[in-house]
Amino acid sequence: MSDRTILPELYVMGAGPGDPELITVKGYRILQQAEVVLYDNLANKALLDLTKEECEKIYVGKQPYGAYTPQEAIHELIKEKAFSKGMVVRLKGGDPFIFGRGYEEILFAREHGIKTYYIPGITSMQATGFEDIPLTHRAVSEGIWVLTGTKKDGSLSKDLRLAMQSNSTVVIYMGMKKAPDIAATYIQAGNGDMPAAVIQHASLPHKKSVVGKVKDLPELIQQNKLTHPAIIIIGKVITVEHGPQ
Repeated sequence: MSDRTILPELYVMGAGPGDPELITVKGYRILQQAEVVLYDNLANKALLDLTKEECEKIYVGKQPYGAYTPQEAIHELIKEKAFSKGMVVRLKGGDPFIFGRGYEEILFAREHGIKTYYIPGITSMQATGFEDIPLTHRAVSEGIWVLTGTKKDGSLSKDLRLAMQSNSTVVIYMGMKKAPDIAATYIQAGNGDMPAAVIQHASLPHKKSVVGKVKDLPELIQQNKLTHPAIIIIGKVITVEHGPQ
């Protein structure tokens, strides 16, 4: 029986947008030390190869609009594994504090006396650069609105109407099922011709993307066979000319 002192710890870590080489140096180091890794559907499985041989790896993924591991079950695993094995890494796609429920898990762990740490990850919207789409551009965009396409009750975020009134790039996570509603919202406001793009697996070799007008969003998605996980970008940055300013 091991006489190792067990220190219950939770590292909520961002796995980045897909490409395993985009993980942070700190994340790389912590994965090598982990006793348990709880990983989700969007974390590249290649990152699990960084762990030591005896590390326990448990899938707790959530397929978009499909099968999922209940959040309560994840919380219980965090508690059980932290107290029985020590260092637990909760590996989440993108950044765990951007529509990732990472802070909920940190609060749960703290309530049970588990020391917590946060390791940021590159979020998927930053991977638009691989498609030559900057999130901001001084000539056409004054900022970024980042929205969820589907709220907890399943409805489209009302903030979209506010975002449309700004001179900012609009980025929508989890919005694929809401594409018809997004298009209709822009059309009703007279902005149907605003450039839009959909990017799936932006940082990976099998990436797919399409560029068009927001009014045609549902057709663009269907015709190009785009699916989850993907982000929707709306704004003039999509068609801005590149080169010296």
